[in-house]
Amino acid sequence: MTQPILAIEEDKSKPSPKAVANLLPCRVHHDGLVDPLDGYWTPTKSEDGVNIAYFRGRKLKGKTVTLPEEYRGVLVERKADEQQKPPIPEDGEGQPVDIGGLQVTAGFDEMVVWGHESVASAEADPYIRSVEEWLQVAEQVCTDKRSDELGEKKG
Repeated sequence: MTQPILAIEEDKSKPSPKAVANLLPCRVHHDGLVDPLDGYWTPTKSEDGVNIAYFRGRKLKGKTVTLPEEYRGVLVERKADEQQKPPIPEDGEGQPVDIGGLQVTAGFDEMVVWGHESVASAEADPYIRSVEEWLQVAEQVCTDKRSDELGEKKG
């Protein structure tokens, strides 16, 4: 059996906070906390339901993409503590295998894909298209796996 190379763990004793993922059309060279966030990011919704925000003086319009009910998005971060690392199993030849450890910090069921001055469309935006295509592939993989477990023929 193949050994995992990544372990994603969730603290079941407390529920993960709910978040909304935002895909911005820019690169931000910062990966830490920003407090207070309101000074940098205050999205609103227009009367026609379009998300609008300004980031560094540029107007952005966003499209909300909801994940299907059977899927859930999670925000994760690397485990900093060596004691929290999962045990290192051995592969079939007795060699230690490193497993990366991630901790779930929040969950989301929708994300907003932002575009400069226009709303992102599924046909043109690579992020929306890739999420939709990935969901189709995941559905096929899960369907085939369930069929195998039930002893049904693939076809």
